[in-house]
Amino acid sequence: VLFLIAASVGAALTGEIASFAIIITMVLMSVVLDFVQEYRAGKAAQRLSQSVQIRASVLRDGATKAVPVSKVVPGDVALLSAGSLIPADGRLLEARDLFVNQALLTGESFPVEKHVVAPADRSASLERATNALFMGTSVVSGSARLLVCRTGAVTAIGEIAHTLVLDRPPGAFETGMHRFGMLIMRITVLMVLFVLMINTLTHKPLLDSFLFAIALAVGLTPELLPMIVSVTLARGALRMAEKHVIVKRLAAIQNLGSMDVLCTDKTGTLTEATISFERHVDIDGANSAHVLELAYLKSVFETGLKSHLGEAILANARLDASRWTKVDEVPFDFERRRVSVLLDDGATRVLIVKGAPEDVLALSTGYAANGDGPACAWDEATRAKAQQQLDSLATQGMRSLAIAFKPVARDCDHAAVSDEAQLVFAGFAAFLDPPKKSAAKAIAALVGG
Repeated sequence: VLFLIAASVGAALTGEIASFAIIITMVLMSVVLDFVQEYRAGKAAQRLSQSVQIRASVLRDGATKAVPVSKVVPGDVALLSAGSLIPADGRLLEARDLFVNQALLTGESFPVEKHVVAPADRSASLERATNALFMGTSVVSGSARLLVCRTGAVTAIGEIAHTLVLDRPPGAFETGMHRFGMLIMRITVLMVLFVLMINTLTHKPLLDSFLFAIALAVGLTPELLPMIVSVTLARGALRMAEKHVIVKRLAAIQNLGSMDVLCTDKTGTLTEATISFERHVDIDGANSAHVLELAYLKSVFETGLKSHLGEAILANARLDASRWTKVDEVPFDFERRRVSVLLDDGATRVLIVKGAPEDVLALSTGYAANGDGPACAWDEATRAKAQQQLDSLATQGMRSLAIAFKPVARDCDHAAVSDEAQLVFAGFAAFLDPPKKSAAKAIAALVGG
């Protein structure tokens, strides 16, 4: 394109207005077609991104509103709970058992506890700012109210992002086209110089030699190449749009066709992205009504951040929990990877624990025979049996949570993390994200293609 523009300018300077107009028209049509197609695709992608944008709960005019993170402004009061993403940099107004994951900013994998103290010291490091929260970090547990102070590019993560702005590297198609264009340019320049040299040595008129060189350059340069490339890629983008695929960059079409390995996320791409509660088994792999009851009671009385697994239990099981009352709870956090509820039915009081199998099994000192029988001794053979059952569920594509319980005294009215010990293992609750009916056909088409 640059070479054609240079040739058109040369033609215009020598009075070849028709040649100038034709060349410039071809170049403009190619560039405009590229721009219009990518602009339309970019606007469509922007509308899609707006439909799935992250929202934050803020207090405005005394009412709670859910607004896009991009609409959060200094002075807003953000309401945060376990699982919330921090929408902006700010100072804590209220905090209760607040732990925040700041690994994105500091590299520290362990959650940091935050408190409401004196006004934030702007000179303090991120690690020492115990009363400030920062955009991009997340709440592990607890709740808080945050006074928004800085948003967007002036936040801590915004300053980091600014230093990491890099130009997008060219793809395989763009690299190939660039090499091809450079090859044509070298050949053309060499031919033009060679013709000028021969004409000079043979004492031809300089102006005639120059005009002939321009004509040769234009003749050797494929003027329609940019147009052909743009039209072809635009046509491919239109065909993909008919299949509900938005092409933001036209060159990506060729890159897609030249790939050797495709990596795809399982959830929502190959599976339905809907969790179903499939099985509730004891240590022997038999369905256990006791395991189902414990899992259901835990999900009913658990507060705080609701997991998809807990919602799946409530959606797939219908039990009567009216005789049970909740006494206390040890909320879920990402360090323990489990949650406990202390319940009472008027005759007994029991602590129900549900969580990651590795952690719950490590805290168990016995297991319930047939799910609800008397507690039996826990030894290496029993642990191996439980692990074997867990592995068996995994080979069936299921994700499992371990269910355990612990009888406590009737006067026990408080549950703590330290109480999650000497548990009686009941069994596993197994969940499945079923594959889409079209997944097998899509994979077969990719492999065959």
